[in-house]
Amino acid sequence: MEEAIKKSEVLIEALPYIKKFFKKNIVIKFGGSSLGDAKVRRTVLEDIVFMNFAGMNPVLVHGGGPFINDKMKALGKTYTFVKGLRVTDEETMTIVDQALEELNHTLVTEIKAVGAEAFGLSGKENELLVAQKKMQGNHDIGYVGNVAALDTTVLDRLLETNIIPVISPVGMGRDGKLYNINADEAAARIAVAIKAEKIIVLTNVDGVLFEKNEKMRLLESLSLDDIKFLIEKGIVTGGMIPKVQACIEALEGKVKKAHIISARLPHAMLLEIFTDKGIGTEIVKLGRRTKATEGI
Repeated sequence: MEEAIKKSEVLIEALPYIKKFFKKNIVIKFGGSSLGDAKVRRTVLEDIVFMNFAGMNPVLVHGGGPFINDKMKALGKTYTFVKGLRVTDEETMTIVDQALEELNHTLVTEIKAVGAEAFGLSGKENELLVAQKKMQGNHDIGYVGNVAALDTTVLDRLLETNIIPVISPVGMGRDGKLYNINADEAAARIAVAIKAEKIIVLTNVDGVLFEKNEKMRLLESLSLDDIKFLIEKGIVTGGMIPKVQACIEALEGKVKKAHIISARLPHAMLLEIFTDKGIGTEIVKLGRRTKATEGI
């Protein structure tokens, strides 16, 4: 009986959030090594399907770095990075596109297996992601791009018909060439374009972490000023930087809230969205630092 009561309490707790986010667009970015773990991937996709069934409009934007690396190794091709960005010649770009197309198909198939309708999109099609060449300082890193423009016509139609869009971050340049776009950036730009309520960035860690007294502390709620301060202080580093930058861009583009959470915690997205306490790090657009970063 006690267990049944606890389960009913969870459902009641979720009710106001289901009402609040009904018909709202939610952009989820999923990438990294977690994407290659079938068990983790299953729980993430179950959460996305749950959101869909609860009346939300989830949009999945996926990366695929490890899949690209594996495909390149299998083809006997080496790869290098400059400050975290893959040097992408024309042959590498072809491999990137193929790897992401295959992964996109897998994700669509697995979402359908859970019970929802999904449709795969590549940013290169229908000008969904129009790319411009990106330079890394003085380094020419090849076919790596930023998002120059978007056309969300096809994406909007899918959302109107309750179909989950699954988006590969390959863009087409005005020069007719394909460009590899960072999935965090693509997710942020898409979130702004479709006026998303939230952007959720899934990672391999619990959220934004700060080491204090030789222990890692999770920073649960941060403002934009907090995040900028943490970057300046060198506390947010490495692969977390593009993730928080994506959150900054989304929030400055009027997305209401951003979340950075672990994909490895089962059903982390449901805990973040449908419970009072939540999980991971939430970032909101406040024009000041908060108590979260006091004493850092």
